[in-house]
Amino acid sequence: MHSSFTFFWRNFIAIILLLSVSACSPHWNWREIRSDDAPVSVLLPAKPSSHTGDIDLNGNKVTMFMTATEVNGVNFAMGSIAIDDPTKHADALLAMQTAMVRNINGEIRTQKTVKLEGGITANEIMASGRIGNANMPVLMAARFASKGKWVVQAVVVGPEKNMPQEVIETFLGSLILR
Repeated sequence: MHSSFTFFWRNFIAIILLLSVSACSPHWNWREIRSDDAPVSVLLPAKPSSHTGDIDLNGNKVTMFMTATEVNGVNFAMGSIAIDDPTKHADALLAMQTAMVRNINGEIRTQKTVKLEGGITANEIMASGRIGNANMPVLMAARFASKGKWVVQAVVVGPEKNMPQEVIETFLGSLILR
C-alpha cells in the first residue's frame, strides 16, 4: 500500500525542498487555486505547480492529482484522488494520513474532527517529524476529507519556526470540496 504512495510523496517533497533552497522571502501572496481535476479549491501562498502520479493506496490503483507550492521552506500541497466506491473512502483517508506521517518519520501531536464548508467532516492532524538526508525537524499540519467520488488532502510541512499558526489556519481553513 504505502510503497508507491511513499515514493511519490518523498520524491515530491524532495523536489519542493530543492526548489526552496532558492526561496528567500516569506511573502504570503494568497490566491485561490481550483483543481483542474477535482471539485476542490484551497488558498495557496504562491504560484503553484501541478503533478499527477499513479499510486497504490491500500490495494487500490489510483491517480493522485497534486498542486503544490513553497514559501520560505514551507511546502503547501493539495492532493486528490477519485475512488468511485464510497465505502473505500475511510480506508483511503486513513492510508493517506498514515503515509504522510510516515513520510516525515513523524508522530501525531494532535488530531481532531473539523467541519468544512457544506457540512463536510474532515480529519485534521498536526505531526512533528524529520525529513531529508539532513534529518531536518519539521512540522506537518493536514486535513483529509472526501465528497462524492473524491478523496482529498491539504498538507503543509516545513520548519516549525517558518509556519506561523495563522498561516496554517489560513491554508487548512480554505479547503473547500464542491
